[in-house]
Amino acid sequence: MPSFQQKTLLSVLVGAATVAAHGHVQTIIVNGVSYEGYDPTVFPYMSDPPTVIGWTTDQTDNGFVAPDAYTSGDIICHRSATNAGGHAPIEAGDSVLFEWNTWPESHKGPVIDYLASCDGDCESVDKTALEFFKIDGVGLIDGSTAPGTWGSDQLIANNNSWLVQIPSNIAPGNYVLRHEIIALHSAGSEDGAQNYPQCINLQISSSGTDEPSGVLGTALYNSTDPGILINIYQTLDSYEIPGPDPISGATNVAQSQPAVTATSSAETGGSATAASGSTTAAAVATSAAATTTAEAAAASTVASTSSAAASAVTTESAAAASPASTSAAPSATTTIVRTCGGAAKARRHARDVRLN
Repeated sequence: MPSFQQKTLLSVLVGAATVAAHGHVQTIIVNGVSYEGYDPTVFPYMSDPPTVIGWTTDQTDNGFVAPDAYTSGDIICHRSATNAGGHAPIEAGDSVLFEWNTWPESHKGPVIDYLASCDGDCESVDKTALEFFKIDGVGLIDGSTAPGTWGSDQLIANNNSWLVQIPSNIAPGNYVLRHEIIALHSAGSEDGAQNYPQCINLQISSSGTDEPSGVLGTALYNSTDPGILINIYQTLDSYEIPGPDPISGATNVAQSQPAVTATSSAETGGSATAASGSTTAAAVATSAAATTTAEAAAASTVASTSSAAASAVTTESAAAASPASTSAAPSATTTIVRTCGGAAKARRHARDVRLN
């Protein structure tokens, strides 16, 4: 019979494997400027954590949101998420890179990005009032050999990073950018999909006028959607990316690593409406650059342009728009443990990581 010490050690090891099995966005690069993300494994234990552009969350286990929580606030920006204390300035048409600390190869699925206007200050907006519209999404790339090649595989190939472009015609203002991976390795059973949403605050300068309609975060998905309840361990001809259709002007860009030209802290305060027009946008960019001159000098010694480009997926949207073929396997009768903190789920995840 195992001793108490042995049981305790096993519990610790399982917990460590569970945390290692998933990830979070550790760095955000906004048009070449690097910002620190919210670290749920460290910041909750700090007496005075830094102000960052990433929303806070209590998912200290790097866990997920299950489909049975799709109608709760947890699906919006992760579990018990609260507003980020700051934001990053950006111009419409520029790109944002989300750099995850890790992502397991076994956790295959789509990568999706949304924007939602804060209609004021994102640092204090009610998250349940945010209406999200899709600006990119990459799902199944090649399903000829199960479990297939997915958007998550492109993210891994791009150094665990994902590049997304802000639509060029978007109206100026303050926005929440919602970045998400949906892991489908257990999605053959209802409530088996795993959502990993990550949110940041942006202040977008633009001369555009587009104000796309959106969907409340709690209405983005249903637990039986074809792209949520699906068995990926079979040959798939197509896959329907969950959520609303992408807006006009949404673009799936070729994945690559932009050069880091400076580092910066989150900006705080400012007007409720971002600058409009190219002249004001240039002033905003100049101001942001001025605040990071010293850091830019240090960052220049490590800045480099890596070209870990994965193949462009310009045809993915068309494939994603078509419904998934006979898609989901029959629901299993076993009960899915809701969090990776559960012993059964932890063992499964630790096994997945070891196998991959």
